[in-house]
Amino acid sequence: MDKYYCWACDFSNKSGEGNLARLFIKKSHLKNNYKVFTPNNLRILNYKYISPLIGILFCWFQYITGKKVVYLNYLPLWNFLLFILLPPKTIFGPITGGAYYAKKSYLRKFFFPFAYKISEFFLNRRTVKIYFSTELLKKNLSKITVKKSNFNFILKYYQKKIIHKKEIDFLIYYRKHENKETFFPYNFIKKLISLNFKIHIIGDYFNNALVKNHGYLNNIDVNKLLSKTFFSVSSGENIYSLFTMECINHNVKILVNITEKSKITFFKKNFIILNFEKLVSFNNLKIVKKKLLTF
Repeated sequence: MDKYYCWACDFSNKSGEGNLARLFIKKSHLKNNYKVFTPNNLRILNYKYISPLIGILFCWFQYITGKKVVYLNYLPLWNFLLFILLPPKTIFGPITGGAYYAKKSYLRKFFFPFAYKISEFFLNRRTVKIYFSTELLKKNLSKITVKKSNFNFILKYYQKKIIHKKEIDFLIYYRKHENKETFFPYNFIKKLISLNFKIHIIGDYFNNALVKNHGYLNNIDVNKLLSKTFFSVSSGENIYSLFTMECINHNVKILVNITEKSKITFFKKNFIILNFEKLVSFNNLKIVKKKLLTF
């Protein structure tokens, strides 16, 4: 049986892109018959703008030598060059993108829709299956593309874990990113901190002496923390992220602002819809805790 030669711009178990690539390998037909190459394997600069270009060359080299090739991640639908330049029969890992943006720049408003259509045109001329990480991009696709595509690959991450004794009130994923910071519910989290909830942060440093910052952790350590956690808080740009799925696996209840209610379509029992702005006005710890623990 031929081996699959896979390119991953990121295969770390500390990042969403890396874990998404690992999930694709685990849940696809590749099974154990594969070999993954990353920028580190080839001793090149691990830089997000260079890695995809090196990946294209890598895939062509393997294809020309008769190998089966897989391109795993850093696959936003707007990057039509990947769908044009990668060799025939390349298997694509889940395509990403379509997250909600609070501030619509001209680039996202005019370039992205145009780029989506170019990518879609070339994707439909390939014979491979099309996988999307979520269904956020479905609204941008034609009926023909929707019919031949598989959406919400991220849901394959679901795997119910053993529930341990809970001792952490909130474990929150924080990332300093223009779009994510726009959606991040700072005021609500500051209120939780002021009410003496035990707040743990993973990801980038959250500048508050009353929270415990863990930094970027590998997947095993994240799951250890989640197994001891009651709640988390979702930002609105992408409800069904890998971190959200990890919360669901550990029966961690996810607080979502009422403005994002329409985005909840799967695992509804794991989400708590609240009016963050209204709760910010509460000044009694017992009232807030009682409200949360009734769910």
